[in-house]
Parts: sequence; C-alpha cells; structure tokens
Amino acid sequence: MDESTIEVTSRDGIRLQVYRWAPDGEPRAVVQIQHGLGEHALRYKRFAQALTDAGYLVYAPDGRGSGRTAQGRYGHWGEDSWPGWVDDVARLNARIRADHPGLPLVLFGHSMGSFATQQFLVDHSGDVDAVVLSGTTEVSGLVPMLDSPEPADLSAFNAGFEHRTGFEWLSRDEAEVDLYVADEGCGFASEPFRGIPTLLAAADPERLAGIRADLPILLVSGSADPLAGGGAAVELVGQRYRDAGVRDVTVTIYPEARHELLNETNRDEVTADILRTIGG
Repeated sequence: MDESTIEVTSRDGIRLQVYRWAPDGEPRAVVQIQHGLGEHALRYKRFAQALTDAGYLVYAPDGRGSGRTAQGRYGHWGEDSWPGWVDDVARLNARIRADHPGLPLVLFGHSMGSFATQQFLVDHSGDVDAVVLSGTTEVSGLVPMLDSPEPADLSAFNAGFEHRTGFEWLSRDEAEVDLYVADEGCGFASEPFRGIPTLLAAADPERLAGIRADLPILLVSGSADPLAGGGAAVELVGQRYRDAGVRDVTVTIYPEARHELLNETNRDEVTADILRTIGG
C-alpha cells in the first residue's frame, strides 16, 4: 500500500489534509472515508490496508478541527461549522471524481462522518456508487443534543459500561480503547456546532425521495452502540431509505458490538462483510 497526501481547500478557506492510500496495481474503485467526531483519518489505516489489498484506492481526510488539518486547534470547526463539514464531503468527492473519471466511488462515513454522509446524500446521491454508514443513528433525535451553545458531552454514552477510561462505549477491545485514550488527536474537547438544524434534511421524507433508487446503502452497527438504540435507531434509518424508494438497503447489527466496529473484537468480520457488500 502506497501512502501519500493531497490537499483540498474548503469553501471557508480551511486546507483539508487528505490521506491517499493506493493499491499495488490499477484500482478497481475508490473508497472515500469520512471519520467521526474526536478522531482522525490515520485511525482508518488498518481498514485502508484491507481495502487496498482488495484493489481499492482510498482517500481519507482529516476533517476540519481534526488531525493534521486542525494544526493544533482541535475541535475548531471554522466559519462554516457543520454546513462546512457536509460541503467538505462534497468537495473531496468532486476532486476524486475529477481525478479518477470512470472509477466507481464508495462513500464510507462513520459516526459524525455518517451524519454528514446522510445529509450529503439528499443532494448528491448521483455522485456516489455505493454508501456505507457505520456507527450511525437517526438524526432527528440527535439534533437537539448537538444544537446547543455548549459543546456536546459524550460522557453519557459510557453510562451503561464499566468505567475504566470513560471510553468503553467505543469497543470491547481494551487495547483499542487504550490507543484512543493515548492519542492526543482523539477525544478532544470541541466548540459547539453551528448550523446543525440543516442535518434534519436527512430525515425529511421529501428530501429523501430525491435519493436515487438504485443506490446500494449498507448500514452497520453494534447492538451495544449507545447511538444505535439496540439496533432500532439504525433500522429506522434503513427503513426511511426504503420508504423513499431506495431498493438496495442492507442493515447489519452485530450482537454486543459497540460504537467503533472497525476497532472491535469482531473487526475482521465487519471488514469482510463491507468488502463483500461493496464488491470486493
């Protein structure tokens, strides 16, 4: 796997640092990865290795306020804040399509990245060939928590778990949780989001009806993920897509798995399922 970086400038002037992981031969397709809140793109390198081994070219940005893009200002979302997050997905998507015309493009979003992906889809479903939503939930119940003058408090997510580090809700794998805790680019405090109510478009039946009917959408979650509501909140997202006319919607709930499926004890199973679904 060959690693390099590119740069994409956001509409409010943020220089997004994007990792590019390439397979040894000609790529069969491209996967665009959008990471979650309080983390960064390098945490997806193991997943990228599996993707490149299967012949996929991978792009993964350090989102605004995250990783190398943050330049030390973790949790600062820039002038455009949440609407900028969503537009950043579109800008990288456009860059990938321009650089690799004709190659199928799979959009993978985890957690906050999955919410941005949900919002992106209502206007841009024609710009992707498949979608994977990981660690997602239905957004209408999420907006009140995020649309606050105070930073989002994620500590409540750990309420149902043993309290060794405060991040047990992420994974059953203690070594992976310890890596997260030790990483200065993870778990950082962030400023409040602005413009979060625009996310409600992702739950609006009229907007969802504009998503193209032949778009394959895979939703993966753990039954013990506090965002998943035991899986019901994820099933609701899938049903909304079906009700909107999308024909190829798959929801997979992994028993006892927590929020970060790619860092879970059954991560190899999850990765294999994703590869099989997207065609690898």
